[in-house]
Amino acid sequence: MTTMSDVAREAGVSVMTVSNVVNGRPRVGAETRLRVLDVIAGLGYEVNLNARRLRAGRTDTVALIVPCFDHVYFGDLAARVARALEATGRHLVVEQGGATREGELAAVSLARLKMYDGVLLSVVGLDSADVDRLRTATPIVLLGERELPERFDHVSMGNVEGARLATAHMLATGSRSVVILGGAREWSPQESGMSQMRTAGWRAAHADAGREPDPRLVIEMAAPDSAEAHRAIGALVDSRVPFDGVFAVTDAVAIGVLAGLAAAGLRVPEDVQVIGFDNLNLSEFLVPALSTVDPGHLAMVDGALRLLDRRIAAGDEPVVPEHVVGPVRLVLRGSTRR
Repeated sequence: MTTMSDVAREAGVSVMTVSNVVNGRPRVGAETRLRVLDVIAGLGYEVNLNARRLRAGRTDTVALIVPCFDHVYFGDLAARVARALEATGRHLVVEQGGATREGELAAVSLARLKMYDGVLLSVVGLDSADVDRLRTATPIVLLGERELPERFDHVSMGNVEGARLATAHMLATGSRSVVILGGAREWSPQESGMSQMRTAGWRAAHADAGREPDPRLVIEMAAPDSAEAHRAIGALVDSRVPFDGVFAVTDAVAIGVLAGLAAAGLRVPEDVQVIGFDNLNLSEFLVPALSTVDPGHLAMVDGALRLLDRRIAAGDEPVVPEHVVGPVRLVLRGSTRR
């Protein structure tokens, strides 16, 4: 079996340099790193993760469990987490929970958790009772937009405030009938899902402006994606319900809205203002560039990893759980009026 010493000898470097390359530490020059990687590939050297875990008590690997791989938001999230971990010499594994109860339970099964130092779990399919039943020694930080058991660390977006900011801007710049696309018609302060909370912010902006919103402007969606949004905005245009602003509950929804409005011959922002939520990397390159709510991506990633590292360091010692809410801000671009 090829050893780390074999790689070091062949590459003409120290064993420590090989270790730094294998562990992704940033203290190796680009040329040396490439030479070591070439030797590793040529000799077929493989890291024995089980042996490393026995020696060090860790794998330097964190898992991120997301609902799906093909949603651009979760791709952006994974990239941000991976960069943050890489800066500390660690690695990211991304698993798909499928946005179902069964898929998320399988992803956090005890056998799989043992492979990671910690887990970031984006909760969609599991309800609060399911999460509360989770019992594992592996540190877990929850990501998600609903009320979850207080015994877990939890990172979420400022949903209500972000939606309020977006809606208030359109009302203040001339829109009189602002749609919430992807909202929730049945609403109460006790509801805590993403659609319910963003609808609460939409309602709050109307209340602040002294306006009573038309209930027909709350458009529910079976799935908050671009294709469904394109269909929904087309149906709204055909219904003749007057509207001149759209708050889309995600940027993915807003993308479908922009395409649907263009197909209907409506101009953005002259006829209809549009604001999304997420500030995805691609949003500024749409036509027109999409105004959106930035939920504080970097702050949420930093917060999630801080909470996870705190639990990893604590070991079996008890830790007081924290709830981190990302700092929202409005990013104004071409899809709204100044």
